Amino acid sequence: MNIFVKLMICVSVVLSLINISYANNLDDILSALQKAKFSEKEDLLSQIADIKSNRSLIILQHIESGNLYYTKNEKITVYAEKIDKNYKITDILTGNNLGQVKKNKIKRISLNNKLRKHVRVLIAKASLVSEDKNIRINAAKTIFESSSFELLPLIDRSLVNEKNKSVIKELYKTQARLYLLSGDKLLINKSLEYLVKTTDPGVISVVNQFVEKNKNENNFKLEVSKAIELINKINSNIKFYKLLENLFFGLSLGSVLFIAAVGLAITFGVMGVINMAHGEMIMIGAYTTYVTQLIFPSFIEYSLFIALPFSFLIAGFMGVLIERLIIRHLYGRPLETLLATFGISLFLQQLVRSIFSPINMPVSTPQWMSGMIEIHPALSLSFGRLYILAFSIMIFIFLLVLLKKSHFGIEVRAVMQNRSMARSMGIKTNWVDSLTFGLGSGIAGIAGVALSQITNVGPNLGQSYIIDCFMVVVFGGVGNLWGTLSGAFILGIGNKFLEPYSGAVLAKIITLIFLILFIQKRPKGMFALKGRAAEINQ
Repeated sequence: MNIFVKLMICVSVVLSLINISYANNLDDILSALQKAKFSEKEDLLSQIADIKSNRSLIILQHIESGNLYYTKNEKITVYAEKIDKNYKITDILTGNNLGQVKKNKIKRISLNNKLRKHVRVLIAKASLVSEDKNIRINAAKTIFESSSFELLPLIDRSLVNEKNKSVIKELYKTQARLYLLSGDKLLINKSLEYLVKTTDPGVISVVNQFVEKNKNENNFKLEVSKAIELINKINSNIKFYKLLENLFFGLSLGSVLFIAAVGLAITFGVMGVINMAHGEMIMIGAYTTYVTQLIFPSFIEYSLFIALPFSFLIAGFMGVLIERLIIRHLYGRPLETLLATFGISLFLQQLVRSIFSPINMPVSTPQWMSGMIEIHPALSLSFGRLYILAFSIMIFIFLLVLLKKSHFGIEVRAVMQNRSMARSMGIKTNWVDSLTFGLGSGIAGIAGVALSQITNVGPNLGQSYIIDCFMVVVFGGVGNLWGTLSGAFILGIGNKFLEPYSGAVLAKIITLIFLILFIQKRPKGMFALKGRAAEINQ
């Protein structure tokens, strides 16, 4: 036991001596760095990096970010954090808080652009051995951008020891980039052979640099030709993936239009009511999501699942209330119905302004909806929009089953096709109207939950979508789910493919003109309901 205790004491003493040695070395270098000229700082910074400790890496990170200072009187090197008009300073070696001082009591250890680039490379070298894979990936990217051929052996060593596939991929790309700087034909050809397989758009600039540097060199004619072919291939790939990206954005916009418009398609199809307050049902759903996150701040990750039923019930109840109190008295008078629902829309907007204020409200995005999935370096898809696309398909399937298989759905379709005949068969058309209006409003409320993740939640949220909703419903065919789905996706995809050439505003105008011309040829839309009464008789 005594031998073990003595051994532990010896180890502790040795470690203490090593730490003291590191501290002393760093103290000497930092003291020299305070007075050094720019031409002398590069060597001193390299000496800091050579001391392989966490403290040296922290020093390099602080000096790169411009937060490393020294006190003018005591000459202590400190990390300074600005607080109001003063600076809170911390001893960079000991970590001791030295209080707050005025700006004139400290002086920054400054860098020029060349030194800042050098420090980034030093940080990258130290970060390649980090336990965090993201830090290693960023380190490889920094070396890729640095054009530092002398770091090639370091990349080679890292490739031997690395196990993570994502890091290995980034290291190989960096290795290929450094091979282009070698001047060695064998290494340059290896580089081009690797890069032609990856076709990463991020390498275009470095391959272009290689072409510009060597295009007049007879020794590298074949390599320059290969590099030009690589650039052309990458550009061709970029066009292809840009096409896929526009298609995804179009589907994403179409899914948003569908969930916003499908509730309107149901109410408009059954009742023939031009509901200008439909957008406010969407707004109510979005504000329900905001209130849910206020009530359950510790359940942000589950807030959307909590908000969905509440949004459906609140917006649905509001829809039933509007139908029972106002709209049922105005059947057969479309102009008065339009004016009444427009008045309801203004009332609900002002009510929201009075309760929540006119400014937009912040709605947090759950972690599982954040981030991107990389399909290819030229194509990344947003998780949030992928979930909304899947959500819109789920709503479509739910409504399709409800209207085709349930007793309520059969009654709704009967009223859609011939109201008078449905009434004569004993169907309570008044209640079908109320429940259908509630269902359409509830679906709009659910749409508000989804839209709260991709747009601002404010009193004017509904007005941003009401015109698009009517365009989708009229284009697809009033009251037809397949028509609404097809119309939403066609308009969404068409709009996104037009935007790069015409701009967002002109794309909307072109879409509207197309819709007007289409309706001239097919007044009932793409999927017209067969057998539906031309007029609704009460």
